[in-house]
Amino acid sequence: MRKAEIYRNGILAGILTEENRQHFVFRYDDNYYNDANKPAISLTLPKTQQEYTSEFLFPFFFNMLSEGVNRKLQSIQLRIDEEDNFGILTATAQFDTIGAITVKPIAAK
Repeated sequence: MRKAEIYRNGILAGILTEENRQHFVFRYDDNYYNDANKPAISLTLPKTQQEYTSEFLFPFFFNMLSEGVNRKLQSIQLRIDEEDNFGILTATAQFDTIGAITVKPIAAK
């Protein structure tokens, strides 16, 4: 199991968990979820419920990944399997992303 903190404009919005390659969970942080002034991180993950599950990496996060040659180069340089979407996401979306969302891996204990 791997986990990552999801930030929106530097504020912790929730936790993304990969239970295994076929089971993902996104859960809004309690403080973020209960603050009516904070928007949902995505239209596909509205704040109408606090926890979401999926059999694949949520499209919102998958769309943050590079494609083609860039993805291949990232997987080679970072020594991550090219099919490891969660691994590539946590390695590449920590700092300089196009939108307001950043992804920071949580170290395994």
